[in-house]
Amino acid sequence: MGKLLQRLNDASKSGVYRAPRADEILDAVQGSALRVARISLGGATGKAVLMERIARALGFPEWFGGNWDALEDCLTDLSWLDAGGHVLIFEGTQAIAADDSGVLGDILASAASYWAERGRPFFAVFVGGAPHLPALYRERK
Repeated sequence: MGKLLQRLNDASKSGVYRAPRADEILDAVQGSALRVARISLGGATGKAVLMERIARALGFPEWFGGNWDALEDCLTDLSWLDAGGHVLIFEGTQAIAADDSGVLGDILASAASYWAERGRPFFAVFVGGAPHLPALYRERK
């Protein structure tokens, strides 16, 4: 098992991270029990579009209310998905309003903490941006 896959399987390291590219993550988790959801937020102007894209990528149930509280409820449930853990890859996040980005980051961190306490990995990875976040892995040169 590669170092990146080991990290992604370690629930105690769950959190919100940044990465330069998605391909290494996708390669690392291939054939594992981790479920990957790629969430394209390019051109997602406004909270409603942001919510819809996340809901579609994760197959949220019909009761999803499309607001921040409902997003947190769904991210700390995920009972409709059969997986040993979750890796959410967010791409094209540069267009998201700063306020929405901050709230989304807080909710993702809360969900990661929730799952870590239950021994299940949960990683939210922002690709190609978010320099304020810790790096998921060191890029090979």
